[in-house]
Amino acid sequence: MAATLFSSSLSFKSRIIAGKSDVRLSGRPLRAAVIGGGPAGASAAEALAAGGVETHLIERHPVGGKPCGGAIPLCMLSEFSLPPEIVDRKVTRMKIVSPSNLTVDFGQTLKPHEYIAMLRREVLDSFLRSRAESNGADLIDGLFTGLEAPATDSDPYVVHYTESAGEGLVAGIRRSMEVDVVVGADGANSRVAKAIGAGNYTSAIAFQERIRLPDEKMEYYENLAEMYVGSDVSPDFYGWVFPKCDHVAVGTGTVCSKAEIKKYQAGIRDRVKDKISGGKVIKVEAHPIPEHPRPRRVVGRVALVGDAAGYVTKCSGEGIYFAAKSGRMCGEAIVRSSDYGKRMIGEDDLKREYLKQWDNQYLSMFRFLDLLQRVFYGSNIGREALVEMCGDLYVQRMTFESYLYKKMAVGDWKEDVKMMWNAVGSLMRARIVGREVERLKMAHPNSTLSTRAKVARL
Repeated sequence: MAATLFSSSLSFKSRIIAGKSDVRLSGRPLRAAVIGGGPAGASAAEALAAGGVETHLIERHPVGGKPCGGAIPLCMLSEFSLPPEIVDRKVTRMKIVSPSNLTVDFGQTLKPHEYIAMLRREVLDSFLRSRAESNGADLIDGLFTGLEAPATDSDPYVVHYTESAGEGLVAGIRRSMEVDVVVGADGANSRVAKAIGAGNYTSAIAFQERIRLPDEKMEYYENLAEMYVGSDVSPDFYGWVFPKCDHVAVGTGTVCSKAEIKKYQAGIRDRVKDKISGGKVIKVEAHPIPEHPRPRRVVGRVALVGDAAGYVTKCSGEGIYFAAKSGRMCGEAIVRSSDYGKRMIGEDDLKREYLKQWDNQYLSMFRFLDLLQRVFYGSNIGREALVEMCGDLYVQRMTFESYLYKKMAVGDWKEDVKMMWNAVGSLMRARIVGREVERLKMAHPNSTLSTRAKVARL
């Protein structure tokens, strides 16, 4: 299998198919293979099949689900016509807790109809795959193993996969299919990306435990999500407690200290130990999270979407919406470029109709969030300042306008200037608090009294 991927990568480097194709197809529609059946792949497959493209969706474990926090923005429910029954919780209360235990209520500016939807990935993914099938996509239970590049701009790609073993079989069956276009939606460790030489990216690791709490403890998290920042829970990210249908997800993530992820998981558990005491761990899960887009997301007639492309935002680690959105945008781009499956497409089609459209719509947002993470997540000083800023109602409203509706919020310039100066002041105050935090830790290493309260006494 490794040899197949390696040889395929060499083939792509020497035979990249570029340019716009004007080849009309006769007697058959355009054929597409979508590798990966998460939100990105399922959304791409739905758009392709609904647009007249012969679509094959290859997913290794269709009944499973990727470990994930499970928060989605409000706009995704209507934009993707998601039924209300797949939402476990409608979160209207959010708390952000600083290294010194300063706690800010971050949901004060939510409007009556606004909330953050919490769901389980296994439920969402299953729904999206079923809808893709109902639109005509062929769902294949199998493992993608390799890709052969075409010799000309009209020759097919050859997709190799191992079909999952059926009842009574020990091993799966090796199969191949010829297609005109490939969509790689196979996650952070994408084999499609490796096959086309798309380049690497930095990745974080997220670690999460699903914990079933006693009824009285679960009631506390009825519609509440919590975020914790501090060097004890992550050196460059945050820890969380997110409510699910009948349990909570407790986790953390990091880029720079992946080998110590269990230490940081112990840190977030310690922060919330009183709230989760008596709970039972029902599942432990971990997965990689991309930190930036890959150097190449379109090569020939192959396009990457979702985590495979690197579409996860900094600061929040959000990827579900951007996965589904990129999959749909890519599928619709292929439909438009192929005149609803009637002609062959080329690399220029994908770059113009998919990649350029994506970058124009979202690249500035990704860069802005990257800047915020660099400023506020790298030290306890920055984290203290971040939490203090989050107490400002203008900051909260601008954040929700951007998050819930996935657009850069346009605010009042006077308020923006004020916010900038407040940020500077918060950083200066946090520097003082940070020094006291470290001093008090040295003086009272076993004390559980709030450090913020101790600093206030000084």
